[in-house]
Amino acid sequence: MIAMRQNTAPLPLGLLVAGARRSIKQAVTKRLRGQRLSHQQFWLLVALHERPGLSLRQLAERQHMDSPTASRILDLLARRGLVRMEDDPADRRRRSIRLTPRGTGLAREIHPLALRTREAIQAGFNEAEKRALRALLQRIIANMRRFEKDGRRRPGEASPARRTL
Repeated sequence: MIAMRQNTAPLPLGLLVAGARRSIKQAVTKRLRGQRLSHQQFWLLVALHERPGLSLRQLAERQHMDSPTASRILDLLARRGLVRMEDDPADRRRRSIRLTPRGTGLAREIHPLALRTREAIQAGFNEAEKRALRALLQRIIANMRRFEKDGRRRPGEASPARRTL
């Protein structure tokens, strides 16, 4: 019988990042059964519990999602009576997102799950490793934002840095 040689090439980073995200999503979703919350709704409620009064833009940036997605999720939460929008007295153009009393109660109930999830994610990492991983993940996010912007150009069009006059 011939033994098959396993491919020893390292997995692409994108697959590993996606796998980590999927593992977090599945772990949270499993623990949310009975709450009638998606993992995205869960994390938005947690963010508003931890940082009340964020604007839509601030919340979307914090959660690394686009504003239309955050807006759709907030609409669902508002229909359930969990969040409300308020005028910002310091800036008439800005609206603050706040938890309702019902939303605050639910956020207090689910917040320990967010803390446990964060602890599980970083289990076994020392402080230097956590700092390094944060920096590397932020670099991946920045790289992908640049890649997304580059993708808006037509094929064959030079990037702005490479254009010559």
